[in-house]
Amino acid sequence: MLSPKRVVVTGIGAITPIGNNVQEYWTNLLNGVSGAAPITRFDASKFKTRFACEVKNFNVLDYFDKKEARKVDTYTHYGMAAAVQSINDSGIAADNINKDEVGVIWGSGIGGLDTFQQETFAFAKGDGTPRFNPFFIPKMIADICSGHISIRYGFRGPNFTTVSACASSTNAIIDAFNYIRWGKAIAIIAGGSEAAINESGIGGFNAAQALSTNNENYLTASRPYDKDRDGFVLGEGAGALVLEELEHALNRGAKIYAEIAGGGMSADAYHITAPHPEGLGAKLVMQRALQDAGMHITDVDYINTHGTSTPLGDVAELKAILSLFGEHAYRLNISSTKSMTGHLLGAAGVIEAIATLLAVQNDAIPPTINHFTDDPEIDPKLNLTFNKMQKRKVNVAMSNTFGFGGHNAAIVIKKYIP
Repeated sequence: MLSPKRVVVTGIGAITPIGNNVQEYWTNLLNGVSGAAPITRFDASKFKTRFACEVKNFNVLDYFDKKEARKVDTYTHYGMAAAVQSINDSGIAADNINKDEVGVIWGSGIGGLDTFQQETFAFAKGDGTPRFNPFFIPKMIADICSGHISIRYGFRGPNFTTVSACASSTNAIIDAFNYIRWGKAIAIIAGGSEAAINESGIGGFNAAQALSTNNENYLTASRPYDKDRDGFVLGEGAGALVLEELEHALNRGAKIYAEIAGGGMSADAYHITAPHPEGLGAKLVMQRALQDAGMHITDVDYINTHGTSTPLGDVAELKAILSLFGEHAYRLNISSTKSMTGHLLGAAGVIEAIATLLAVQNDAIPPTINHFTDDPEIDPKLNLTFNKMQKRKVNVAMSNTFGFGGHNAAIVIKKYIP
């Protein structure tokens, strides 16, 4: 029987509402910078929510020529940019890797919503004659970003997209981890992207009563664990990790950021949008991730929570942490970086995995910003890293993501020790 191989991270890329590369993103996380601002993509004056965490100052022509850029949706623009950054960072190239053994596993909750909206709006305004862009379907489908990345680089390994709402890119990382550790690939570009800040995205989530409507205080509207939180702030962007088999990485002299230790998946089996009130699925997914990593609850130093800033979700996740970790929960650092980035939907998992990985590498915990009033439903003894980053030794950390439909995914990241 095959022995599982160790899997490490050798490259990172990020396009986020608080930075268009990894260093900007990490610096702004530690400094507690909010990415929220009034919406610029469309006239939101008649919407209940008029702000979001948009990507700023992104130049698509840094990653595509003008002709090619028109053939792909915004979510693929962001995804390709993050993938290019991660591949450049990793140093993998034709002369040091077999492209037949390199894959791309991507995550997106929605895919090309911008394209779908543009094409349907145009048809609705017309005379009923069907005049659709020939690239409409290839731009829109959720799997196309992974296809574009593999085509650009000639990667012929496993290639697909995971769709599990806001858990999508964490599921992509777990799948990539499993393919590599069981010898099905040497390296995989794993990540996710999303671009849903448009009329359909804002209007749809408003109708579901999921978004904050705190328009007067948009900078501080994403406030996980605060008594006055009123919903999440929609974000957009992408993240990418180059996952690589350890011996291959060492043989080519790659730098190693950290090691992926394990991953878990579960379902709430409860409600299409609401979490289980006692966090049963959340507890189960964390338990499975630790079991997969061969670790005990006392090994964990930090949890980057799903922490969306919704009244029900935040409490349910903390109940799950207390139930699983017991007294050790009070020795953990816990934080929600969505307080700064907003909620990137299908891309949330990977940018939060990057934050978690960098916390492990740098022994620094990014904060949960925008905390003003304690919630009486939340145990005050928990260290939720409010408002200011904290330094501590981080040997092992966990990142949680939960999606509509009750989809839960968690990964465990640890310091690389030769």
